[in-house]
This record gives sequence, C-alpha cells and structure tokens, in this order.
Amino acid sequence: MGFWRVILSRKPTRVLKQALSGLRELSQAVAHPNILYSDREDVEVPRIPVHQYIYAKIEPFHKYTFTECSVTGRKYTYEEVRVKARNLSKSIVKKLRLQKDDVVAIFLPNIPEYPICCLGIMEAGLAVTTMNPIYTAEEISKQILDSNAKAMITLNQNNLTSTAEAAIKMAKRTLPIVVIKDKECDDLCRSCIDFGELVDTNTDIPDFDHEGLDRMAFLPYSSGTTGLPKGVELTHNNLVSNLCQGAHQDFNKFVSANGNFQEVISAVLPMFHIYGFMVNLLNVATYGTKVVTIPRFHPELYISVLKQHAITAIYAAPPLVLFMIQHPDVRAEYMKNVKFILSAAAPLGSLDEQHFQEKFGDTISITQGYGLTETSPLVTLFPKKYAEETSQPVTGSIGKLLPNTRAKVISLDDPTGPPLGPNEQGELLLKGPQIMKGYHNKPKETEETMLDGWLRTGDIVRYNEDGFLFVTDRLKELIKVKGFQVAPAELEELIRAFPAVEEAAVIGIPHPNHGEVPRAYVVPKKDTSLVPDELDKFVASKVANYKRLSGGIEVVDAIPKTPSGKILRRQLKVMHQQQGR
Repeated sequence: MGFWRVILSRKPTRVLKQALSGLRELSQAVAHPNILYSDREDVEVPRIPVHQYIYAKIEPFHKYTFTECSVTGRKYTYEEVRVKARNLSKSIVKKLRLQKDDVVAIFLPNIPEYPICCLGIMEAGLAVTTMNPIYTAEEISKQILDSNAKAMITLNQNNLTSTAEAAIKMAKRTLPIVVIKDKECDDLCRSCIDFGELVDTNTDIPDFDHEGLDRMAFLPYSSGTTGLPKGVELTHNNLVSNLCQGAHQDFNKFVSANGNFQEVISAVLPMFHIYGFMVNLLNVATYGTKVVTIPRFHPELYISVLKQHAITAIYAAPPLVLFMIQHPDVRAEYMKNVKFILSAAAPLGSLDEQHFQEKFGDTISITQGYGLTETSPLVTLFPKKYAEETSQPVTGSIGKLLPNTRAKVISLDDPTGPPLGPNEQGELLLKGPQIMKGYHNKPKETEETMLDGWLRTGDIVRYNEDGFLFVTDRLKELIKVKGFQVAPAELEELIRAFPAVEEAAVIGIPHPNHGEVPRAYVVPKKDTSLVPDELDKFVASKVANYKRLSGGIEVVDAIPKTPSGKILRRQLKVMHQQQGR
C-alpha cells in the first residue's frame, strides 16, 4: 500500500508522465539489453534554482570560512559570502540596468570573491559566462560577442582590467566593467565600477522571481567534440541535478563541517572551467568546506599550500597528479590529512595511479571520474566501497554511472545499430538530467551532437561485466594541455591568417608534463618564404600560453585529407611517431 499512497498523493499529470517514462525505459531495456543504467537508486532533484539550493545547504555553516586566498590571506565566511552575494544580486541589476537572463562575464583567476560573483549573478536572474584569465583580448572579444555579455567582472591586477578594456573595444561593444580591488589602496580606472561598493550596499528592490528552471544559469565555453569553442547552455536544473547525483551516499566522500572539524581543499583547478566551477565552488560548499584559492599554479605556491593548510581532499587533472609524483618537494608528510584524490578532465594511466600509491601510500584513495562540459560535468565516479563490487582489476577505470544516468556504447561503423556489450569498444552516448540544453545560438551543432536524444561524447570506451567504464581512446580532436582544451580548428584558422601560409593542420602530441601540446603542419604559399620562428611568434602573440605551438612547426608539401576535405589527423600522428620525435 505504501507505493500507492505515494502515487495517489501526486498530481495526475506527474503520475502519468512517470508511468509513460517507466514504460519507455522498460521497452528500451527489453529491446536493447546493453543500455547501461546506474546501479544506484535515482536521487530526488528539488525544483529550485542553483543559488537557493546552495543557500539552503550552507545554512548551518555561516561561521565557518568559505574561501581564503593562498597569496593574500583574504578570506570570507559562509555568512559573508551569502550577504555579499545577495547585495550584489540587487545592486548589479539596479546600477548596471541589467534585464532578466542577461549574461554577465567573469574574467577572474581563482580568488575568494568567485562564489560571491557567481551566486549573486544567478540570484539576480542573470546567467554567468566564465573566461580564462590568461586569455588574450582577441580571445575574450569573441566570447563577448558570442555570449552577448552585458557586463564584466574582473580584478584590478596582472593587466586583467586593461585586457578586458581592450577586448570590449575590439568587440565594438559598450560594457560596464566591475573591478575587484586586490588591495584597499588600489585605484580604479575612470570608467570602472567598484565591486566593493556593490557587495556592501543593501539595495532595496524586490527579489527576482525565479520561474522556469530550464533557463540558462551558466554558459561555459567548450569545443565539444570538434570545431571552434561553443557556449554550452547549462540550466539551473542541469546544475542542481548534477550536485544531487554526486551527493549520493555511495559516491560522496565529504563530511559536513561540525564543531572544530572542517574539510579543506586546495582550489587549483580553474573555476572558469566546468570541473573547477562545480567541485571547487558549488559541490564543496554544500558540506561547509574551506576552499583555499590558488590564483595560478606555481610549484612553490602549491607546495606551500599543502604544507600550511591541512588539506583533506584534492580535485586534480592528470598533470597535477604527475607533478605530485615527480616533484621531490611534495612529501608524504604534507599529505597526511588527505583522504582522497579525484583525477578527471583527461585520462590518467593505471601506472600513474600505481606510482602515486607507491609514493604516498594506500591510505589516500586515488580514483578517476568522467564528465564533459555538456554534462554539467559529472557522469561517473567511483563508489566508496568499489572493491566489493568487482572481482576484476579496475585500475585506470573512470568508475560507474551516477544515479539518474544512462549510457550506451555504439559501434563506430554502425552508430544506429544496437548497443554493444561488455568489453566491446565504441563511442559513449549519454542521457540524464545533467545533459546540456544545447550549444548557444548553434542549433545545427546541437543537433549533430545528439543522436535520437542521446548525447554523443566522442569518447571511445568499454565497460566490464560489473559496470565499470574505461576510456580507451577518443574520437574528438581536442588537444588536452594541462587539462585545458585546445581546439585544432581554432589554431588552424589563426595559422592560415599568417601571410605565408596556404594550409594548416594541428594535432596534439604527447608531452611528459603537460599531457599533450599542439604541433602544426603547414603548407607555404607558392613563391613565398615561410619562416617557422616567425609563424610561432605570430601565434604566440594571439593566444593563451597553453595554446602555443609548443610541439613545433613542420613545413610540408600537402596536408593529408579525406575526399570530402577533412584533415586526416591520425595520419599526421602516425607520421610524427615514425619520425621518432
């Protein structure tokens, strides 16, 4: 009778939708038994916007430190972040005259004010788009135009303000710039707005009515599987769903702050990226965690954070794990409070996992997760007691599907055929409430990424009989440099703008510290002298440091292509391997 009491207590339309959904799932499972379902029960996702979800969770933690800068020591409690974010939500609308669903750009490194900005913008009924703080003015101007940003928040240091002004001028837009002062004595540019005044002013205007949870909340930029960067529309429901999925009791490894205890993380993953945004900013907040912000990775700074703060968990990309393994000054004694390390953003080799355990011991759990910008981002994690769920080696695995998530592996030769079974390699497709709304202003690209309602990831995977997944390769052409995504098409377009270049192709080649780095193959124009060093300087002046052609430039007679004109990057990679470089 308990089941029927629950059913009868719900609205008829909801009951009907759930029943129909259940029938569809059942019929799919019968027709295609190889569709993967999470072996955890679904989680209930509240129908509330992101900021309300976070504010409800942090209510018990008001007196605990939320964020602290590893460089300046500047810090905010959970209560201070809540009050300042609320003030910002009102003052930014009134003073900047922003309208519902306008986009505000955040052009910041990891600093303590980051959550104030994001939560305040969302509470105002606006959307956040984040920008890499090492981007050039040219790169930023493109995102301003594509996102149609109506305002920007940046920091009054390291030329960030001047870069923002140059980007806005390049985009031929008029955008108000809100500046966070790193020091009280800092002067502001004449046309800039003081962030401190906005967050410390209690503006008396009505609260925003947050109806429609399928409204965009966050607009990070990703290249998807191929091509130039695209804005990924993530809704309030996408983000809240993913926070709830990761909070499942079998996957969450955090303990809520209580008494004198508080989890502490070192926030080195960039918060402009979906991975850092969710784990370093939103997810950890729900447990009252202290976030030590690291504006930019420097070995000495990172090691000092490990020494001076009792770090209890580390979110990382593979290059950071390799750094900890290889650097002699990262000592086991600095890691004595660390319970686990989660590596994501790119695959981590099973041997690297073993080397980490050899150096730091098996008291620290090191596991991998998997996700995409398009999935808000998490798709898989390791259950806390995963050893009890398999009799097979799972080193190198990305874990199991989160609750409310479905997956299937399809043949590379027959994408519309039946799903593949265990230990068969194919492309991973996904469904779940965390899947993006679509690519911003790009319906064609959105349609190409979806196959009968399933998100195509571009990653080649397999799964074992126990449901653990393994990434074996990737279809996508993205180059992963230190966890950052580099789109070959973006660099190729830039290289072709160089006067002496006729054609260009860019691939990623292995690098011992960075994972991969871009390498260019160029065809010079006839009767033209192409000097690789000059081309290298040209590209370096236009892009962020990690996008530079660190893998070298090779002048060739022709670029290998398919009959339809698509660059055969695999041939270039094989050629590079054969050259032994």
